[in-house]
Amino acid sequence: MGSTSTLSLCTHPKVAFAGGSRSKQRLHFSPLSNSILFLNEKGGFRHRRLVVKATSSSSPRRGPRVYQTTQTQASPMATAIQQLTVLWKIVEKILMPKSSTRSSEETKSPDGGGMKWSFAPGTNLLSNFTAKVDREAKQKLNEFAKELRLFSSVDMSGCNFGDEGLFFLAESLGYNKTVEEVSFAANGITSEGIKAFDGALQSNILLKTLNLSGNPIGDEGVKCLCEILVNNSSIEKLQLNSTDLGDEGAKAIAELLKKNSILHTIELNNNLIEYSGFTSLAGGLLENNTIRSIHINGNYGGPLGANALAKGLEGNKSVRELHLHGNSIGDEGIRALMTGLSSHKGKLGLLDIGNNSITAKGAFHVAEYVKKTKSLLWLNLYMNDIGDEGAEKIAEALRENRSISTIDLGGNNIRAKGVGVIAGLLKDNTVITALDVSYNPIGADGAKALSEVLKFHGKITSLKLGWCQIGVKGAEYIADTLKYNSTISTLDLRANGLRDEGAKCLARSLKVVNEALTSLDLAFNEIRDDGAFAIAQALKNNENVSLASINLSNNFLTKFGQSALSDARDHVYEMCEKEWYEKVTHSKHWKFLLKTGVWKFLQYRGLGATWLRLEILNCFREGVYRSGVGPLLRFEAELFYIKQCTVLF
Repeated sequence: MGSTSTLSLCTHPKVAFAGGSRSKQRLHFSPLSNSILFLNEKGGFRHRRLVVKATSSSSPRRGPRVYQTTQTQASPMATAIQQLTVLWKIVEKILMPKSSTRSSEETKSPDGGGMKWSFAPGTNLLSNFTAKVDREAKQKLNEFAKELRLFSSVDMSGCNFGDEGLFFLAESLGYNKTVEEVSFAANGITSEGIKAFDGALQSNILLKTLNLSGNPIGDEGVKCLCEILVNNSSIEKLQLNSTDLGDEGAKAIAELLKKNSILHTIELNNNLIEYSGFTSLAGGLLENNTIRSIHINGNYGGPLGANALAKGLEGNKSVRELHLHGNSIGDEGIRALMTGLSSHKGKLGLLDIGNNSITAKGAFHVAEYVKKTKSLLWLNLYMNDIGDEGAEKIAEALRENRSISTIDLGGNNIRAKGVGVIAGLLKDNTVITALDVSYNPIGADGAKALSEVLKFHGKITSLKLGWCQIGVKGAEYIADTLKYNSTISTLDLRANGLRDEGAKCLARSLKVVNEALTSLDLAFNEIRDDGAFAIAQALKNNENVSLASINLSNNFLTKFGQSALSDARDHVYEMCEKEWYEKVTHSKHWKFLLKTGVWKFLQYRGLGATWLRLEILNCFREGVYRSGVGPLLRFEAELFYIKQCTVLF
């Protein structure tokens, strides 16, 4: 037997014409029945009750649900209830007065039937639904405004509230005494929306960071913003990445730099700035003594733009960071830029000239600057084409340099010969701590050259060899280095074709006590379950393992390999928690905890269990009183204890 469920439409009676023409029937509502009565030609009444029946069959044959119109008989009690319901509905419709006001949609389009029409697919929304959306949007904006008044850092990126939303939120920025950092990135704000800041930013004396990246404000919006910021006395960091800013906008930024003495970081990445805009910015730098970091990555400066910027840097004393990644500067442009930086009166600490079509010829000019500078700490030559010849020139310069600690030579077509020269440099250089040679085809021979030096020499803490084609043989060399090296904490070996054999070589090294290595990346290496099992077993066997992060994503692991790694991870976490619990409960550590901040100590190595943190807090409180510190420290410790217990519960 099939099952049948019946749904009566008594609250909304509908007219159904059956048999004959419409002229022979007249609609009549009977107060005594929930039925629709039709008066036929003979003056008699036909009684029909409309129901909807949803039928489903229990037989093997499965088909779509069928809705049928049938004639049914109701019980006397049900009929009486339905009669009263319909009667009250009719009375309500007759007695309730119609609203004298009409919505704007109905007035403008009487044929719309309460609909808002749009040619975009799926946007024909009912007016009441639109009102609901508007209410929700206003409620969300009110929540954002509340956040601006409560928190020091607020991220509203990607909320897409547009110009109208910004006008609403800008009111919360005026005379705001809480927020210091706010992001309005990717919200569909245009040049018209920027006008919302007029008055709000002049009166705000606390906001330090304003992020408007990803909004199509264009040159007009940037001009308007710069006019407003001239009188701002608090904003130190302005982010205008991907805002369709061109040469005219860069000119407005330059004028702002001449007048504003508060701004110290400006980001103009991924815009449309060309030679003219670079020239304007150079003029602004000549008259500015407060800007410290300037980001112009992903623009169209070219050799002429680099030449113009170099002249501006010659007379500037404040710039500490220069980001020019992806500007097609070329060898001629880099020559002019290095000449300008050599005459720079300030102390440049970071230089990013990656992806600028620099060859071995341009590397020569970079090397000459590296020999002279005594302030540069971070050099990025990523994704150029300096080759082995250029690598040799850079290595020779680094022998004379004693300031650069981080160097990125990734993606420069450096082979085993070039990386061998760099490895030789590391034998005597104890300043360089981070080396990135990823995306260079150094092969197993290059890995061997690095391994022989780093086994007992150098101070490298971060080594990145991803996409270097070192293979299984190269993995053996690196694994042998890990047995003896005591400085490398971060090792990146992604996409090197290590397979299970290479993973097993590294696993054998992980069994050896190495307290330095904390992060290992083995993604994209065609490792299968056997390699995963070997690594998992090594982590379990080494009770003193310090490895806190291992990445094996995008390999060929099944659920068995993943399960083995999960078990090993849990084991490592358990051992770490036990070790650090013993340390923090020892009395001699209390003064150290008071000086360095106990909560950072608790968060170290992922101590996330609430019970463990509470236990440590209790021991901390007792230890403070046992340690004999002064009353001021005891009072601070008590306040800290109460605050953290409140956070936990």
